[in-house]
Amino acid sequence: MTALRQRMIDAMVLRGFRPRTQVSYLRAVSQMARHYHRSPDLITDQEVQAYLLHLVRDRQLARSSVNQVSCATRFLICEVLGQADRRSRIPMALTPQRLPEVLSRAEVAAVLAAPLSLKARTLLMTAYSTGMRVSELCNLRGCDIDSSPDRMCIRVAEGKGGHDRYSLLTPELLEQLRLYWRQCRRHARPEDWLFPARLDPSKALDTRSAGRYFHIARNAAGIDKVGGIHTLRHCFATHLLEAGVDLNSISQLLGHAKLSTTSRYLRMARPGHSAGDRALALLANLPKVGVNSPQKAPPSPPPRPSPLH
Repeated sequence: MTALRQRMIDAMVLRGFRPRTQVSYLRAVSQMARHYHRSPDLITDQEVQAYLLHLVRDRQLARSSVNQVSCATRFLICEVLGQADRRSRIPMALTPQRLPEVLSRAEVAAVLAAPLSLKARTLLMTAYSTGMRVSELCNLRGCDIDSSPDRMCIRVAEGKGGHDRYSLLTPELLEQLRLYWRQCRRHARPEDWLFPARLDPSKALDTRSAGRYFHIARNAAGIDKVGGIHTLRHCFATHLLEAGVDLNSISQLLGHAKLSTTSRYLRMARPGHSAGDRALALLANLPKVGVNSPQKAPPSPPPRPSPLH
């Protein structure tokens, strides 16, 4: 490891960057250095601009991907090398504001009614009824479920930006979680992963595996709309907005740092929507769809008490 690479890592750690962000920044700077066969601290502003242009024209990367390279380069030059006067010469592109495709309530019901394992269906139901990011979903533990009647919430530990928050726990979701816990996690401790990896239960489920659950369910439901499992987070926010929940409450549930981030859902809600009843009970408001869902098994308590019982 070079001294410059270690300096960049130390700077990111001191500023509390998430591990995935650190990996992305290091990869972006390393690829630019390999492109010029030179240490990144010797690359000029003109060469940085030429490299970004190469990513756009030759490699045809998305604007968001090119902007990530710009951010990584700015961080290296301005924060690590201390050359803040160069910031304006490292351009950031305006990215197109495309709206994701949102599933209707009937389509969400069809996705959840697809022939899935109990684990997959429970994960997708949790994704839709809480609006969690897929990484937050995979990192849930049994002890994060608070089923006390006067609480009824799910703790999201270390969400995006390292912030904790609480999300919704509806009676319908709690019933599904209890069924799943009794049938699939009966020998687990409450602090274990709620959705463990199949081959190594000591590890959390991989986000790619969670994404595959959604794609399998979407294809089985015959839905052609594009988008991955993050679509369920968009559906959560949009359906709550259409049901009359205020934007600030939705922003807190999603864990957004800025209300302006949540405001884009105003453009995704159906035109002329009006407030409805039981706004927060998303699962209860879904249309009924025939499903070969697993039958509820007789209660089988785990070795230790769990918030899911």
